[in-house]
Amino acid sequence: MRNVWIALISFSVAGLAMSAQARELMPNDRYMCSWGAGTAAKAQELKLAGVSLYAARQKIHSYKFAKSWMRMMAMGITEQTYDSPTRIKPAALREVFYGDCVKYKLARK
Repeated sequence: MRNVWIALISFSVAGLAMSAQARELMPNDRYMCSWGAGTAAKAQELKLAGVSLYAARQKIHSYKFAKSWMRMMAMGITEQTYDSPTRIKPAALREVFYGDCVKYKLARK
């Protein structure tokens, strides 16, 4: 009897995992993840080039953003990037950020 319950639980968990993977992101979520990944990569590029956080903030203030939420989000992403001790390349950071963002968005559905 116990083996039957374990098998049922295993199949249920596997089914939930498969249904979570089958879900698609909305275009807005995909855009937000892509934009955030690009912002994080640019911040990492500035950080590795030796640009101060203050100067990076000034650059962000000079940009024109398409949406109202983008400026504050860019500031937050930049500050978190500068606070992180990581020295990985911007392209690798972009991939990691995008992958984690997609996982987060799918988990929220």
